[in-house]
Amino acid sequence: MAKKLTLVTGGAGLIGSQIIEDLNHNGNTDILVVDHLGTTEKWKNLQRNFFQDYYEKEKFELMLDSGHPLLSEISEIYHLGACSATTEKDATYLIQNNFHYTKKLAEFAVSKNIPFLYASSAATYGEGEFGYNDQAAIENLKPLNMYGYSKQLFDLYAKKMGIADKVIGLKYFNVFGYGEAHKGDMRSLVLKGYEQIRDTGKLKLFKSYKPEYKDGEQKRDFLYVKDASKISIYLCSERKYGLYNVGRGIAETWNDLANALFVAMNKPVNIEYVEMPESLKDKYQYYTCAEMEKIGQTGYPFGYTNLRDSVGEYVRFLLEEEN
Repeated sequence: MAKKLTLVTGGAGLIGSQIIEDLNHNGNTDILVVDHLGTTEKWKNLQRNFFQDYYEKEKFELMLDSGHPLLSEISEIYHLGACSATTEKDATYLIQNNFHYTKKLAEFAVSKNIPFLYASSAATYGEGEFGYNDQAAIENLKPLNMYGYSKQLFDLYAKKMGIADKVIGLKYFNVFGYGEAHKGDMRSLVLKGYEQIRDTGKLKLFKSYKPEYKDGEQKRDFLYVKDASKISIYLCSERKYGLYNVGRGIAETWNDLANALFVAMNKPVNIEYVEMPESLKDKYQYYTCAEMEKIGQTGYPFGYTNLRDSVGEYVRFLLEEEN
């Protein structure tokens, strides 16, 4: 019998590499990894994992277009590959990379009746003016940036084409953890903050420009990458189709995150509030919090890691790496 392959696109990224690590722990090394490594350091994320083969995204897309024989071995797809820069200005690139490529993979998976899990984003919710409910209509949502819109486009396409109940879409919230060093400006504040505190003894946070939020009291739903991976694997392996929020359902402040970092690094709390760049002011989310009832209804059994514990474990990884 032919080997069954798990395809993981974006497999050298933050969530993708964690999913591969967890699949390995579950005994699966029959994995096909697709990514675009370029000149980044994300190849290092592949070193900790075991897989059958690796393809650059452009080569794999040609294989997809030509109906390469290897495709017949694919039995499930985790599609995490995307341009995840919320500041990316090239809309043409985002449409091609995040929308058209996802369409191709989804159509392939649905035609073969194999589970297809893809990364949507909490960025699709815009300012949250319609809430953060993954069971509400998605047509009204107004993303604040082109990245969010490129993700929204596929969510809408899946619904319009009648395949939304044949694929698994995950609106990941603020995911952080080991494996994000390559992301430049898109690294989480946990990693940026760790480096700032290590180098200067203090952490810079943006001031608030809304009177209802004090400086540093803007809120996010922070999710540890290990939890993001567990949720993803559970939903895909159990074929729990639909569009889901992936967060913890708890909104915590940047100050909470800062305090967790200072505690983990055994340093006195020292926060400096700085001006936000003008380019971000009208695109800045002051509050995000995933409504998590829908995932709860699937019977997801593993729970979530609290902020202090996840930051603490991540900081230990970073300290070990440096020593």
